[in-house]
Amino acid sequence: MTLVMGIVNVTPDSFSDGGRYARHDAAIAHGRRLLADGADLLDVGGESTRPGAERVAQADEQQRVLPVIEQLATPGHAISVDTMNAATAVAAVAAGARIVNDVSGGLADPDMLPAVAATDADIVLQHWRGHSADMYGAARYDDLVAEVLGEIERRVAAARDAGIRGERIIVDPGFGFGKTPEDNWRFVRGLDALIGAGHRVLLGTSRKRMLTLAAARAGIDASTEARLDLATAVTSVLSAQAGAWAVRVHDVAATRLALAVRDAWEGEE
Repeated sequence: MTLVMGIVNVTPDSFSDGGRYARHDAAIAHGRRLLADGADLLDVGGESTRPGAERVAQADEQQRVLPVIEQLATPGHAISVDTMNAATAVAAVAAGARIVNDVSGGLADPDMLPAVAATDADIVLQHWRGHSADMYGAARYDDLVAEVLGEIERRVAAARDAGIRGERIIVDPGFGFGKTPEDNWRFVRGLDALIGAGHRVLLGTSRKRMLTLAAARAGIDASTEARLDLATAVTSVLSAQAGAWAVRVHDVAATRLALAVRDAWEGEE
């Protein structure tokens, strides 16, 4: 069964909902709504990774996310921390997080992999080619699928060398990170190879430009959140059919409904 990861951005500048949940009380309330909507786990982040975003000081990042994680993890819910900083990862695990979601795959902070290895947390290793300030500067590929798969496998090997067991590792192809919208769709064609490699795979297409591109090709305006969430729900179903471990989404209710219909269609109880 494909899990649904709800996004809790405790930031003033995220590309989709920046500022909406920047206050602790708003972020906690939002996380609880996502859980009520059927989220299996929550991904709490305090640093925007939208194109052009600037880095956030570790102290500021921790001040944003740790109180939220403590509150949301208290009832025993599965919480992931979205961070590229080893110190934040360790503090978040101590606060109750069970997963460290590092969009840089351990490249941004050389201490990340050994730090996570010393905890009992799982880690998401995302494909990444550089910080958001120059998001598309490295979006140059001769063989996109082969290069992305090779770079992911090198990060998996680095994690194992650091002492993280294979069953604790989750991989993410990083749609939108160092890839144009067209690149994202090209990689979708190679998704079977990534999932077939035997790792748990997290996919995140929620509200991304690749969806507006697909809509534009059909002459459809998908600039509103409602339309993007509908498109995201479609990709959630396709991700589940492909064998993804989890999908990372803003609108949990729409994706949960889409997956329920898919299950009924397939005859699953």
